Amino acid sequence: MSPTCVSRVPIFAGLSPLEQDEVHELARPRRVHDGELVYTEGDPSASLLVVNTGRLRLTRSNRDGAEQLLRVLDPGGFVGVESFLTGAHPGHSATAMGETWLCEFRHEDLGRLLERFPEVGAAMLAALAEQLARTEERLVAQTLEPVERRVADYLMSLPARPTERGLLVELPLPKKDVASYLGTSPESLSRSLRALAQAGIIETRGAREVLVVDSFALGELTT
Repeated sequence: MSPTCVSRVPIFAGLSPLEQDEVHELARPRRVHDGELVYTEGDPSASLLVVNTGRLRLTRSNRDGAEQLLRVLDPGGFVGVESFLTGAHPGHSATAMGETWLCEFRHEDLGRLLERFPEVGAAMLAALAEQLARTEERLVAQTLEPVERRVADYLMSLPARPTERGLLVELPLPKKDVASYLGTSPESLSRSLRALAQAGIIETRGAREVLVVDSFALGELTT
Protein backbone atom coordinates (compact mmCIF):
# COMPACT_ATOMS: atom_id res chain seq x y z
CA MET A 1 0.00 0.00 0.00
CA SER A 2 1.43 3.34 -1.07
CA PRO A 3 2.42 5.94 1.59
CA THR A 4 0.52 8.51 -0.49
CA CYS A 5 -2.57 7.31 1.37
CA VAL A 6 -1.23 9.33 4.30
CA SER A 7 0.52 12.20 2.53
CA ARG A 8 -2.57 13.25 0.52
CA VAL A 9 -4.81 13.52 3.61
CA PRO A 10 -5.16 17.09 5.00
CA ILE A 11 -5.14 16.03 8.66
CA PHE A 12 -1.64 14.59 8.20
CA ALA A 13 -0.36 17.36 5.92
CA GLY A 14 1.41 19.20 8.73
CA LEU A 15 3.69 16.26 9.49
CA SER A 16 7.15 15.82 8.01
CA PRO A 17 7.73 13.05 5.44
CA LEU A 18 9.42 10.93 8.12
CA GLU A 19 6.50 11.46 10.50
CA GLN A 20 4.05 10.58 7.73
CA ASP A 21 5.97 7.35 7.18
CA GLU A 22 5.51 6.62 10.89
CA VAL A 23 1.76 7.21 10.56
CA HIS A 24 1.69 5.01 7.46
CA GLU A 25 2.96 2.08 9.52
CA LEU A 26 -0.31 2.19 11.49
CA ALA A 27 -2.50 2.02 8.37
CA ARG A 28 -4.18 -1.29 7.59
CA PRO A 29 -5.07 -1.97 3.94
CA ARG A 30 -8.69 -2.92 3.28
CA ARG A 31 -10.12 -3.96 -0.07
CA VAL A 32 -13.83 -3.56 -0.87
CA HIS A 33 -15.58 -4.54 -4.09
CA ASP A 34 -17.94 -2.52 -6.24
CA GLY A 35 -21.28 -2.07 -4.48
CA GLU A 36 -20.02 -3.55 -1.21
CA LEU A 37 -21.23 -1.90 2.00
CA VAL A 38 -18.35 -0.72 4.17
CA TYR A 39 -20.70 0.16 7.04
CA THR A 40 -24.33 1.18 7.49
CA GLU A 41 -26.14 3.89 9.43
CA GLY A 42 -25.90 3.34 13.17
CA ASP A 43 -23.16 0.72 13.00
CA PRO A 44 -20.52 1.02 15.71
CA SER A 45 -17.49 2.60 14.04
CA ALA A 46 -13.98 2.03 15.31
CA SER A 47 -11.92 3.25 12.38
CA LEU A 48 -10.81 6.26 10.41
CA LEU A 49 -11.04 5.30 6.73
CA VAL A 50 -9.00 6.95 3.99
CA VAL A 51 -9.67 6.25 0.31
CA ASN A 52 -6.45 5.15 -1.37
CA THR A 53 -7.87 4.11 -4.75
CA GLY A 54 -11.47 3.99 -5.98
CA ARG A 55 -14.35 5.93 -4.41
CA LEU A 56 -16.88 5.71 -1.59
CA ARG A 57 -20.44 7.02 -1.76
CA LEU A 58 -21.91 8.22 1.54
CA THR A 59 -25.70 8.04 1.76
CA ARG A 60 -28.43 8.29 4.36
CA SER A 61 -32.14 7.54 4.45
CA ASN A 62 -34.50 10.51 4.45
CA ARG A 63 -37.83 10.67 6.28
CA ASP A 64 -39.54 8.78 3.46
CA GLY A 65 -36.98 6.01 3.59
CA ALA A 66 -35.44 7.02 0.24
CA GLU A 67 -31.67 7.06 -0.15
CA GLN A 68 -30.01 10.49 -0.31
CA LEU A 69 -26.45 10.94 -1.53
CA LEU A 70 -24.41 13.08 0.87
CA ARG A 71 -20.90 12.95 -0.53
CA VAL A 72 -18.58 10.96 -2.76
CA LEU A 73 -15.09 10.41 -1.39
CA ASP A 74 -12.32 10.35 -4.00
CA PRO A 75 -8.72 9.23 -3.32
CA GLY A 76 -7.46 11.19 -0.32
CA GLY A 77 -10.96 11.58 1.10
CA PHE A 78 -11.56 10.33 4.62
CA VAL A 79 -14.40 9.55 6.99
CA GLY A 80 -14.66 8.54 10.62
CA VAL A 81 -13.29 11.62 12.38
CA GLU A 82 -16.61 12.35 14.09
CA SER A 83 -16.93 8.80 15.41
CA PHE A 84 -13.40 8.94 16.80
CA LEU A 85 -13.78 12.35 18.45
CA THR A 86 -17.33 11.99 19.84
CA GLY A 87 -18.02 8.25 19.94
CA ALA A 88 -21.18 8.81 17.84
CA HIS A 89 -22.34 6.10 15.46
CA PRO A 90 -22.32 7.20 11.82
CA GLY A 91 -25.56 8.74 10.54
CA HIS A 92 -24.91 7.47 7.04
CA SER A 93 -23.87 4.39 5.08
CA ALA A 94 -20.73 3.96 2.96
CA THR A 95 -20.62 1.91 -0.23
CA ALA A 96 -17.72 1.23 -2.60
CA MET A 97 -17.94 2.63 -6.11
CA GLY A 98 -15.79 0.28 -8.16
CA GLU A 99 -12.90 -1.73 -6.75
CA THR A 100 -11.68 0.34 -3.80
CA TRP A 101 -8.68 0.16 -1.48
CA LEU A 102 -8.91 1.87 1.89
CA CYS A 103 -6.35 2.73 4.53
CA GLU A 104 -7.89 1.91 7.89
CA PHE A 105 -6.74 3.43 11.16
CA ARG A 106 -8.22 1.75 14.22
CA HIS A 107 -9.30 4.07 17.01
CA GLU A 108 -6.83 2.58 19.48
CA ASP A 109 -4.01 3.34 17.02
CA LEU A 110 -5.31 6.88 16.51
CA GLY A 111 -5.30 7.46 20.26
CA ARG A 112 -1.60 6.63 20.41
CA LEU A 113 -1.04 8.71 17.29
CA LEU A 114 -2.54 11.83 18.90
CA GLU A 115 -0.30 11.40 21.92
CA ARG A 116 2.67 11.41 19.58
CA PHE A 117 1.37 14.17 17.25
CA PRO A 118 -1.14 16.46 19.06
CA GLU A 119 -1.37 18.70 15.98
CA VAL A 120 -3.21 15.90 14.17
CA GLY A 121 -6.02 16.18 16.74
CA ALA A 122 -6.39 19.90 16.04
CA ALA A 123 -6.47 19.18 12.30
CA MET A 124 -9.17 16.55 12.89
CA LEU A 125 -11.36 19.07 14.71
CA ALA A 126 -10.92 21.61 11.92
CA ALA A 127 -11.69 18.99 9.25
CA LEU A 128 -14.81 17.84 11.09
CA ALA A 129 -16.09 21.41 11.50
CA GLU A 130 -15.54 22.08 7.78
CA GLN A 131 -17.28 18.86 6.71
CA LEU A 132 -20.28 19.54 8.93
CA ALA A 133 -20.54 23.15 7.75
CA ARG A 134 -20.44 22.16 4.07
CA THR A 135 -23.05 19.46 4.51
CA GLU A 136 -25.32 21.79 6.48
CA GLU A 137 -24.98 24.58 3.92
CA ARG A 138 -25.86 22.24 1.07
CA LEU A 139 -28.85 20.71 2.85
CA VAL A 140 -30.19 24.16 3.78
CA ALA A 141 -29.70 25.36 0.21
CA GLN A 142 -31.70 22.40 -1.07
CA THR A 143 -34.74 23.61 0.86
CA LEU A 144 -34.43 27.22 -0.31
CA GLU A 145 -33.11 27.27 -3.87
CA PRO A 146 -34.93 26.29 -7.07
CA VAL A 147 -33.68 23.11 -8.68
CA GLU A 148 -32.38 25.01 -11.73
CA ARG A 149 -30.11 27.10 -9.53
CA ARG A 150 -28.75 24.02 -7.78
CA VAL A 151 -28.12 22.35 -11.12
CA ALA A 152 -26.37 25.45 -12.49
CA ASP A 153 -24.21 25.76 -9.39
CA TYR A 154 -23.29 22.08 -9.59
CA LEU A 155 -22.34 22.31 -13.28
CA MET A 156 -20.21 25.39 -12.58
CA SER A 157 -18.34 23.49 -9.85
CA LEU A 158 -17.24 20.65 -12.15
CA PRO A 159 -13.90 20.57 -14.01
CA ALA A 160 -14.38 21.78 -17.59
CA ARG A 161 -12.52 21.23 -20.85
CA PRO A 162 -12.56 24.15 -23.33
CA THR A 163 -13.86 23.35 -26.82
CA GLU A 164 -14.64 25.47 -29.87
CA ARG A 165 -18.31 25.71 -28.86
CA GLY A 166 -18.03 26.02 -25.10
CA LEU A 167 -16.96 24.24 -21.93
CA LEU A 168 -17.40 20.48 -21.82
CA VAL A 169 -18.05 18.98 -18.39
CA GLU A 170 -18.53 15.34 -17.51
CA LEU A 171 -20.89 14.34 -14.74
CA PRO A 172 -18.82 12.27 -12.28
CA LEU A 173 -21.90 10.29 -11.23
CA PRO A 174 -24.96 8.80 -12.92
CA LYS A 175 -27.81 11.30 -13.16
CA LYS A 176 -29.84 9.50 -10.49
CA ASP A 177 -26.95 10.02 -8.05
CA VAL A 178 -26.51 13.64 -9.10
CA ALA A 179 -30.23 14.17 -8.43
CA SER A 180 -29.90 12.56 -5.00
CA TYR A 181 -26.86 14.70 -4.19
CA LEU A 182 -28.77 17.85 -5.16
CA GLY A 183 -31.78 16.83 -3.09
CA THR A 184 -34.15 16.41 -5.99
CA SER A 185 -35.64 13.67 -8.15
CA PRO A 186 -34.20 12.33 -11.42
CA GLU A 187 -37.29 13.69 -13.17
CA SER A 188 -36.70 17.22 -11.79
CA LEU A 189 -33.04 17.05 -12.76
CA SER A 190 -33.98 16.04 -16.30
CA ARG A 191 -36.51 18.87 -16.53
CA SER A 192 -33.92 21.38 -15.34
CA LEU A 193 -31.36 20.18 -17.87
CA ARG A 194 -33.97 20.38 -20.63
CA ALA A 195 -34.92 23.91 -19.55
CA LEU A 196 -31.26 25.00 -19.63
CA ALA A 197 -30.85 23.39 -23.05
CA GLN A 198 -33.99 25.07 -24.42
CA ALA A 199 -32.65 28.40 -23.18
CA GLY A 200 -29.49 27.82 -25.23
CA ILE A 201 -27.28 27.71 -22.13
CA ILE A 202 -26.19 24.06 -22.32
CA GLU A 203 -26.31 21.04 -24.58
CA THR A 204 -26.51 17.50 -23.24
CA ARG A 205 -24.36 14.88 -24.94
CA GLY A 206 -25.14 11.31 -24.04
CA ALA A 207 -25.65 10.19 -20.46
CA ARG A 208 -22.79 11.99 -18.75
CA GLU A 209 -21.53 14.93 -20.85
CA VAL A 210 -22.83 18.50 -20.77
CA LEU A 211 -21.59 21.27 -23.04
CA VAL A 212 -21.89 24.69 -21.42
CA VAL A 213 -22.54 26.94 -24.42
CA ASP A 214 -23.13 30.15 -22.42
CA SER A 215 -21.07 30.06 -19.23
CA PHE A 216 -21.97 33.68 -18.40
CA ALA A 217 -25.69 32.90 -18.42
CA LEU A 218 -25.12 29.76 -16.38
CA GLY A 219 -23.11 31.72 -13.84
CA GLU A 220 -25.87 34.33 -13.60
CA LEU A 221 -28.27 31.61 -12.42
CA THR A 222 -26.06 30.90 -9.40
CA THR A 223 -26.02 34.48 -8.08
